[in-house]
Amino acid sequence: MKAVILPGDKRVTVVERDVPEPGPHEVLVRTRASAICRSDMSIYYGTPIVGGEDAGHGSVIPGHEAAGEVIKVGNAVTHVKEGDRVAGYLAVGCGFCEYCLSGYMMLCDEWKCFGFDVHGGDADYFVLPERNCLQLPDELSFRAGAVMTDMVGSQYHVQKQLGAAGGKTVAVFGMGPMGSAAVLIGKAFGARVIAVDVIDHRLEQASSLGADAVINSTTADAVQQIRDLTQGRGADICIDCSGNPAGQNSALDAAAKLGAVAFVGESRATQINPSDQMLRKLLTVVGGWYFPISDWEEIVRLVIDQKIPVEKLISHDFSIDQAEEAFRAFDQRETEKAVFVW
Repeated sequence: MKAVILPGDKRVTVVERDVPEPGPHEVLVRTRASAICRSDMSIYYGTPIVGGEDAGHGSVIPGHEAAGEVIKVGNAVTHVKEGDRVAGYLAVGCGFCEYCLSGYMMLCDEWKCFGFDVHGGDADYFVLPERNCLQLPDELSFRAGAVMTDMVGSQYHVQKQLGAAGGKTVAVFGMGPMGSAAVLIGKAFGARVIAVDVIDHRLEQASSLGADAVINSTTADAVQQIRDLTQGRGADICIDCSGNPAGQNSALDAAAKLGAVAFVGESRATQINPSDQMLRKLLTVVGGWYFPISDWEEIVRLVIDQKIPVEKLISHDFSIDQAEEAFRAFDQRETEKAVFVW
């Protein structure tokens, strides 16, 4: 089979590998779609944000947002069968700890990340543990299933957690793919959504996805504009998807008293003023990172029932033979969400 390898230093190769054999509790999936995520760029550079040294030296096939058809099952598999349409849940846990049993497998002390620690979906075939198979209804395409496994699911969970339903005002900072997903989910929950970015074409995309207002923070004071749009209150919920210190601070500053802020964009360090930005406003501040596997059926139902156009999050499709072009274009921000398709 063909597989993508990222040895680091912005190198990309497509290699021939043997088709893997599923273990007793695993299934073999023929890949139909596998999305590139901004976190994949850390492997591309050779500095993976999760996973060990293998991830940064080309030993692991990347791709943690993948979907396809089950073509073979291990002899101990009981709930998944050949022909099932599935997407992959990226967190491979021990299956026995309190976190795995509650669905939060990414919090397992022994967790491995699909596409970082174990071979992922940027290949003609991939192997998944049975418990990591997310059933994909016929109403949803494989492309939709792939992007739903990360940014759509992550936004569903954090906005559900913070109570975005019921006419709340949600301000989203950073209109990359994750921020765009935040707009779609916010609107599906019935929220009024304000989108903030520094790039006009991303704000145009946010408007096309349903954002009620857009703000370019290079030409306007985003915090003041959000206050103006909310009669001086601020947003009920602010979600930073940028991972940028300016965006993170703006999210805290733009939140209403008794409001909530979610940090979703990856970031190693930032500087905030807890007393003025959080304590005096009695803010709820959370980290948004993926979703418990038990949320999947709710996510699928919301996307189908609300007719959420999740495929609009995808800007470009590539074949696996175009992997070098795909990663280069994504790195240079010539694409937004890019997906390998078969």
